[in-house]
Amino acid sequence: MAEDFEAAVEDGLRLSRRIYFGKDRAVAPPPKPPLAMERSAGHSYLPACPMLYAVIANPEIVDNPDVPSYQPHVHGRCDPPALIPLQMNGISLDVDCYLDTAFVTVSASWRVHCVMSSRSCDCRLAVPMGEQGSILGVEVEVPRKSYCTQLIAVENESSTEKIDGGTNISVKLRWSQKLMYHDGQFTLNIPFNFPEYVIPAGKKITKHEKIQLNVNSGSGTEIFCKTMSHPLKERLRQAGKLGFLYESDVLSWSSSDFEFTYTTSSIDTYGTVLLNPTSLLDVDRREMFCCYLFPGKKQSGKDIPVRSSVFGGMLCNANAQRTVTACMFLSRYQKALFAELAKLDPDDLFNVIAFNGETYLFSSSLEPASAAAIENATQWIILNFVAGGGTNILHPLNQNLLFTCQAIEMLSDSRSSIPIIFLITDGSVEDERQICDIVKSQLTNRKNVSPRIYTLGIGIFCNHYFLRMLAILGRGHHNAAVDVDSIEVQLGRLFARASSIFLADIAFENVDEIDDLENLNMIYRGTFPETLKVKGILPDMSIYSVDLKVEDAKETPVRKMLAKQEIELLTTEAWYSDNKELKEKVLLIANMSVQNDIFSEYTHVILLETERGKISADSATVTKVSSKDDHNKKEESKPQKILLLHNTGLGFGNLSATAENISPGVGVAKLPEAAEVFIRGASNCCGKLCNHCCCMCCVQMCSSINDQCAILLTQLCGALACLGCYTCCCGLCCGGEDG
Repeated sequence: MAEDFEAAVEDGLRLSRRIYFGKDRAVAPPPKPPLAMERSAGHSYLPACPMLYAVIANPEIVDNPDVPSYQPHVHGRCDPPALIPLQMNGISLDVDCYLDTAFVTVSASWRVHCVMSSRSCDCRLAVPMGEQGSILGVEVEVPRKSYCTQLIAVENESSTEKIDGGTNISVKLRWSQKLMYHDGQFTLNIPFNFPEYVIPAGKKITKHEKIQLNVNSGSGTEIFCKTMSHPLKERLRQAGKLGFLYESDVLSWSSSDFEFTYTTSSIDTYGTVLLNPTSLLDVDRREMFCCYLFPGKKQSGKDIPVRSSVFGGMLCNANAQRTVTACMFLSRYQKALFAELAKLDPDDLFNVIAFNGETYLFSSSLEPASAAAIENATQWIILNFVAGGGTNILHPLNQNLLFTCQAIEMLSDSRSSIPIIFLITDGSVEDERQICDIVKSQLTNRKNVSPRIYTLGIGIFCNHYFLRMLAILGRGHHNAAVDVDSIEVQLGRLFARASSIFLADIAFENVDEIDDLENLNMIYRGTFPETLKVKGILPDMSIYSVDLKVEDAKETPVRKMLAKQEIELLTTEAWYSDNKELKEKVLLIANMSVQNDIFSEYTHVILLETERGKISADSATVTKVSSKDDHNKKEESKPQKILLLHNTGLGFGNLSATAENISPGVGVAKLPEAAEVFIRGASNCCGKLCNHCCCMCCVQMCSSINDQCAILLTQLCGALACLGCYTCCCGLCCGGEDG
């Protein structure tokens, strides 16, 4: 959880104060860790930029690798290990934006400045990403070795690797994320706020910062730059394209996120259809198309009213051992729900349904969102959303079905607005496919506007693919809050998405002649028409129709942009189908995942180590003859070694964890090894009292006592020593008489 990570970084910063850099420094020492009251005021040690940390379990290895300070020995171990932020030597940011997707590449260099040159440690990489970020790959360069991530569809063994003190580490990160669109404006936000303590010590170290940005709106219309957080210099301007560059030697690293906003010159609703032909490397040989619509300036802010909403949430059960975590989860959930209820307009209608052992309704019908009703709902949630004491909640969780059916019936009379159902849960349920079948039948053939279903899964114990299928059937959207700390953010994004629909019930009309068309996955076979007719419902409930021009995606990587969405949809369909086609779909998903570097449920990520060998004797002879051509030197090839392996998927729920009432953020405790228990018992008794205790602490304590106390302690130690000698002598004498 976030609190554990921040505590580890705080311990690391405390340890880093032991490092001596000399008197001539260009930067200040690491900041003093703030008090608990100060941190609650907004201070956070969570990464706001790509960060590399030294994982310190043994505090005695912390020192300057260049100039040892010969500090006193440190007793005890850090459990959990402390995280010391490494100093960064250079950073480069390269961003390519296509439509609403950004592909980000960060190249940075760090130095293990906090570990003795004769010792080594693990290093942990933290990568905060923007909206719907998805990591694509990591490459690491250290002296004589290199590492890179790779996705595979088979299992293998794993191991770990350590980094020596003083080593320079070069890292290249790649990820994708989404641009935000609001009121006709696109916003790109990338975490790029570096803390003061990653600035390298010394005046002679050059700090180079580079940012390169390319924007392709795909519309062919003129782009207008609105705001930029960094001093970018324009180097390209064409129809629908912009290019910027910033490069400089700096005294300190960027202290703000990288943000860029732009608009297009289109006034009316605009869009196009991009066709992406298959290549020889594509796993799926069918063609792919991408259809997008933007409201333009006239339609911006004219969203379809969401006049009726039903919020539903599972009450978190907790036994006595997990009550604290359950209450923390509930407080976050309640706070997020209060914030969204406060955003409702007085003309909106709403209701709240909680389900656990039983179903609890705030009201028997939809209530107007007046200030009094919102206040009553808030008090009702506080009283009813409490951690229960049950032990088996598998049967009560099947109230998901009852809740969904009740919510659909409540919203069945909506004619002038889009009814919304928000379903929030942190557990798995039985018969999930049956629930999807019943919801599907409930939403089929409705005369009025069908309710939209928006789902939020919290933690890894709920089946996110079940919730995603409910959202697909309800033409809504699914969000995942993997940890408790992201509940408020993810619920806010889900509510904002549901409240910003400018065209509903979208349908393609002239696609009857296309073979094997899948609207959901944007895949087809055959000949695509030159124009695509799109039809939908506007905010005033009138019918809107537009003809979109079909173009070949020459410079837009459509398949790469839609790869993550396609893999998630195929995984959801594979889970829901549960038939003979499942094996084929799983194989297709795994191959697509490997090809596009997108994590999935059916692939594992490995870290490959490539060791640079010594120059062979043959190549050495060649270089003696022709010393001018250094590139003729050859290194012995060594096989790659698998260093790390794990599955990166969210999984398909955990019924046993749900039955045991394990709250989000609570994992299974790992038992320490016998040797580790012995070390802790022998050396960490003092560390538990003062966090990190060393000989210097004892010296400082002794220097602060007066002479009389020192004499008393000396006499006491002498008496104890004599008593020990007397006991030993008595034991020997008694042993002699018995012999």
